Amino acid sequence: MIKIAPSILSADFSRLGEHIKQLDAYGADMIHIDVMDGMFVPNISFGTPIIKSIRKLTRLPFDVHLMIEEPSRYVEEFVNAGADIITIHYETDRHIDRTINYIKSFGVKVGVALNPATPVALLKYLISNVDMVLIMTVNPGFGGQKFIEYCSDKVKEVRALADIYNKDIMIQVDGGIDESNVHDVVNSGANVIVAGSAVFRNDEIEKNIKKLKAGI
Repeated sequence: MIKIAPSILSADFSRLGEHIKQLDAYGADMIHIDVMDGMFVPNISFGTPIIKSIRKLTRLPFDVHLMIEEPSRYVEEFVNAGADIITIHYETDRHIDRTINYIKSFGVKVGVALNPATPVALLKYLISNVDMVLIMTVNPGFGGQKFIEYCSDKVKEVRALADIYNKDIMIQVDGGIDESNVHDVVNSGANVIVAGSAVFRNDEIEKNIKKLKAGI
């Protein structure tokens, strides 16, 4: 099953509660929450108070993507705020194996994200111990960017590794995905699609989710 994970980074924050309820009603499979610290990426988004405030509005899984330095410092806070999946970047953690196991100790799922230029081969000894791999298909930090074409090959590489070490893993793609290219990334091996601008464009959430699903 291909899952759609709308990124609320592209939502209208003045109507965030309304948008969360719409995502629930219109067929989203999980909610992707981009947490940015202004250090690992050149932007600041939101933290645990926002996540706590929207947790009560939906039963959809919260897919929390930590684009922050030293993510292990904040894992427990995000678990307590309502995270169901916590994804950390390979590039931000010196002891990533330790952090993966620390996240799992709280009973939540764990993902590892790779920036566009980070090689997939680095996942070889990690992929059997995680629930999800996130391939960034844009350089992280901002919504509305153009899909980087070579990232499709990276998705294929992850799928090949998964076939050997972890067949049931979620392979997520994030950045520049819309109805024009979603079919190609799914064919490459992705099974979780993050979409921000493509979902919230023109305030037509229901129509846009249907377009993405039709494109698959």
